[in-house]
Amino acid sequence: MEVMQKLHMNGGSGETSYAKNSSVQSNIISAGKRITEEAILDMLSNHLSADSIGIGDLGCSSGPNTLLVISEILNVIYAKWCLQGCGSSPEFRVYLNDLTTNDFNNVFGSLPAFYTKLKEEKGSGFGPCFIVGMPGSFYGRLFPTKSMHFVHSSSSLHWLSQVPLGLDSKATTHNRGKIYISKTSPLCVLEAYLIQFQKDFSLFLKSRSEEIVPKGRMVLSFMGRRSPDPAADESCYQFELLARALMSMVSEGLVEEEKADSFNLPFYTPSPEEVDFEIQKEGSFILDRLETFEIDWINGNDGNSSVSEGVYPTSEALSRGHGHSKIIRAVVESMLEFHFGGHIMDDLFKRYGDIVDDHLSKTTPKYIVLVISLVKKG
Repeated sequence: MEVMQKLHMNGGSGETSYAKNSSVQSNIISAGKRITEEAILDMLSNHLSADSIGIGDLGCSSGPNTLLVISEILNVIYAKWCLQGCGSSPEFRVYLNDLTTNDFNNVFGSLPAFYTKLKEEKGSGFGPCFIVGMPGSFYGRLFPTKSMHFVHSSSSLHWLSQVPLGLDSKATTHNRGKIYISKTSPLCVLEAYLIQFQKDFSLFLKSRSEEIVPKGRMVLSFMGRRSPDPAADESCYQFELLARALMSMVSEGLVEEEKADSFNLPFYTPSPEEVDFEIQKEGSFILDRLETFEIDWINGNDGNSSVSEGVYPTSEALSRGHGHSKIIRAVVESMLEFHFGGHIMDDLFKRYGDIVDDHLSKTTPKYIVLVISLVKKG
C-alpha cells in the first residue's frame, strides 16, 4: 500500500469526518498536557532570548484538535514571557504537518478566526504568529537545519510509513483472515511489524535531530502497549473485531477472500521498552519522560476528567458500539476504500458496530497511550 497517498483521516465536516469523530484523540492530547507544558517551560529556560520560536505539530490532521494544540503551546510560551517581564514575545513560526492527502483546506479555513482570537486574548505584546502548512511524511526531513525549538505529535506515530515488507503484496497471505497483528498471526508477521517500526521510528528521530536546536524539546503521544506481547488485546483488539466484520462479508461472498487476506494495516503499537531502545540506539535525544495512560474506547476518558461531550452524536438510535465504529471509520476508511472499494464501507462499519456492541456488553476496553518527552542533545 502506498501509505503516503492513501492514508488520511476523513476530511470535511460530515457525519463520518474526522472533525466530528476525534474526541478520543482530543483526550489523548489532554493526557499529555502536563508533560507538554513542562517540556515547553524547560525549552524556554534554554532559549528565552530567542527572537523567533519554531514550533511544529506533526500529523496535525484537520478539525478542532489541530489548532487546539497550537493554541495551548502558544499560551504556555506567552504566559512564561509575561512572567519573566521580557517585553514583547518573539515571533512564532508554526508549522502544521501532515501527509499531502490531508484536508488542509479545512485547517486553513479556520485560521482567520484563530488569528482574531489570538489578537483579542493576547493583545499588542504578543509577537507575530506565522502559521503555514508543511505537507509531507515526517519519516524524513521537513524543516531547515536547527530551525525548530519545540515539536509536538499526537495520535500519529503509531502509523507506519508502509505496510511491513512481506505483507504488502497480494501474493502473500501470511496473516490470513486478519488485518493487523493478532493472537493467530505467525511469528514472521510480528517480526515484520517490529522491524518496520524500528526503521521508521529511527528515521523519525534522526530527521528531527537535524531540525531541532540543541536543548530543544519534543513531546510525542501515540498508541502503545504495556505488555511485551504485541498480540496482547490492549494493543490490537479493535482491529481484531474489524477483521471479524470483514471476514463475515467474505463468508457471504461480498468480499473476495484473496483481497481480504492481502490487506494489512500500516500500524504498530510499541511497548515502552521498544521505544526506549530505539531512542538510545539513535542517540540524538535524551529521554526525559515516558508515561503510559489508559483511554476508554467509548468516551475517550483518560480517567482524570469527566466524559467528553460530543464524542458521539446525540441520536438515541446510535449505540455505543456504532459510535466507536464511526471513530474508527474516520481514521481507517481511506485505506480500506482504496483496497476494497467504497461500496462496502457502510455495510462493513455497520457490522463492526454490531460486533463492538457485543464486545462492550462483556468488558470495558481501554487504549494504552505512550507519552514521551525528549531533549535534543547539545
